[in-house]
Parts: sequence; structure tokens; C-alpha cells
Amino acid sequence: MLTVTQIAKQFGVSRTTILYYEKENLLMPAYRSENGYRWYGENEVKRLEAITSYRSFGLSVSSIRTLLNRNGESQTQILKDHFNQLEREIQNLRAQQKAVVVLLQEPNLLEENIVNKQRWVEIMVAAGFTETDMVKWHQKFEELEPVEHQKFLESLGITSEEITQIRAL
Repeated sequence: MLTVTQIAKQFGVSRTTILYYEKENLLMPAYRSENGYRWYGENEVKRLEAITSYRSFGLSVSSIRTLLNRNGESQTQILKDHFNQLEREIQNLRAQQKAVVVLLQEPNLLEENIVNKQRWVEIMVAAGFTETDMVKWHQKFEELEPVEHQKFLESLGITSEEITQIRAL
């Protein structure tokens, strides 16, 4: 069993974060001792693993609560919604970049900062993806959102021949 401080240290989060998760009914202690100490067991450790994983993907506390409690919405739908929200944010940021470039009258800035195929692969590898994982990722993207997959690949500056090959994986 772990105390608040111990579990927080194990996961690299603050004690306040653990207490916040309790307040939000995400992570409840297994029990409280007479002196008020909170104690967390194996189930709570696994739950906190899931919470920190979902938070690293940028999911909101309410979405995480729904995912963990399975309150009607499926995990797939919540993750799709989050993915779409991220895509909207990316498009908004790209539009802001373009506006700044226009104001600066330096179009080469836009080309220097764009995520291309090489950079995307570097990001995926840094996130722990193997070549096989990347193939599976593209296959699932193609299966779930073929039109968006095409747009994504085009945004990376990949040739149409290579896009055809990737989409056929």
C-alpha cells in the first residue's frame, strides 16, 4: 500500500494532483486510516497508470472519467472526438502561422516549420513506435478515416505515388 506522497512520487506527479483526482472522483484511495491517511493499493496504481496515460494524450478529466467508468460513450468515440479536436487545433495553429508569415512577408518561414514525412517518422519513433506499429497505425487510420488519412499524408508533403503505397498497406 502507498500513501499519497508515495504514489505521487512513483508516477512523477504532485501530491496536489493525486488529491485533485480524488476530488474529481477519478482516483479514490483503497481506504483511509484513523489518522486520515489515504492508502492506495494495486488497483489504484493501475487506475493511475491509465489516468496518466490518457492525460499524456491531452484528454480532459471528464473524458478520462467517462473512459474509466464507461458511462455510455465508447472509448473509440471519445478518442475519435479528441483526435478531431486536436486536428482542429492544428489547423487553427497553421492558419495563425500563415497569418504571421503574411505579416512578416517571409514565406520561407512556413516551409521551414512544417511537419514533413521525415519529422513525423522521428516523432513516431520518439514515441516508441516500431516500423510495424507505424504500419498498423496507418492501416487503422485508413480504415476509420480514409479521406482524413489522405489529407494527412498530403500535409506531410508525400508524393502521390507514395501516398498510394501507404494507403494500400
